[in-house]
Amino acid sequence: MRPLAENKKAYFDYQILEKFEAGISLIGQEVKAIKSGKVNLTGSYVVLRDEEVYLIGCYIHPYQPKNATADYNPERSRKLLLKKQEIKYLIGKSKEKGLTLLPLKLYPKGGKIKLEFSIAKGRKKVDKRDLIKKREFERQKERLLKNEQ
Repeated sequence: MRPLAENKKAYFDYQILEKFEAGISLIGQEVKAIKSGKVNLTGSYVVLRDEEVYLIGCYIHPYQPKNATADYNPERSRKLLLKKQEIKYLIGKSKEKGLTLLPLKLYPKGGKIKLEFSIAKGRKKVDKRDLIKKREFERQKERLLKNEQ
């Protein structure tokens, strides 16, 4: 299953602790726009309000801009569809200091659009530097192994 949109920056800026899958409440033209790749997850986040979960800041371009309704808002908040037990768990986790809910990717599943989001903890600058050093070391190691063969 190939993701329709992915928040690649999230994997670098945050440490992913737990992943969840949720359905999204969308209108028809948004589904078509997402399937054609006209969506941006960068800068979006998940928030809990009144025991409901919403995706905020996800920009979905109009499918046909000239044919879009006048009141269409590409950055409107979209309700996420989860089980009550999952929502209660998320409420408890979101109250912990330093944890945030972050969307990772949108993908099709069984004819529907699903959102994968996570409970994440922000990385400090030192942690990011260490991650870059580790990746660079692994690349050099792979190159040396290929050259020896």
